[in-house]
Amino acid sequence: MVRDAMKDSQRTSRLSSDTTASQLARFIAKFEPATAKLIRRVRRELGKRLPTATELVYDNYNFFVIGYSATERPSDCIVSIAAAANGVGLSFYHGADLPDPHKILLGSGSQNRFVRLPSVKTLDEPAVRGLILAAIRQAKTPLPRTGGGRTIIRSVSAKQRPRRQTKSAKGKH
Repeated sequence: MVRDAMKDSQRTSRLSSDTTASQLARFIAKFEPATAKLIRRVRRELGKRLPTATELVYDNYNFFVIGYSATERPSDCIVSIAAAANGVGLSFYHGADLPDPHKILLGSGSQNRFVRLPSVKTLDEPAVRGLILAAIRQAKTPLPRTGGGRTIIRSVSAKQRPRRQTKSAKGKH
């Protein structure tokens, strides 16, 4: 009986991760092919840099977001990929408090700031690397030292802005 329960648990676990992976693939597939490719490449790179982080996924009205958090709590998010029809950005949840000597952070809200990501290579620019490291250092909850992160689909909005640019919006960045 215990063995049967364990098999059910393993089956459910595999099913859940397959479902999560397929959901994530469907969310990304809504974007233009070049944008979808960029999202996947940035996700892969951030996964290498933050291997113990929990990925929190939101397919919201305005943005598709993959947050990298020390825990399952959104407030512990360090950095996020934020994508919309007009491009991909690297969002810093507590960006207003980050040192930004190169003045590359965009946004004027009381908390969040972001950097546009025209390519995955932007993550290797010294100023961006510095922001990511500063965000990791200033995190109230540190990333786990060991273990592999996991992906959690946090929310999916029924109504969403288009993930692909309309013909009239193309070329207007």
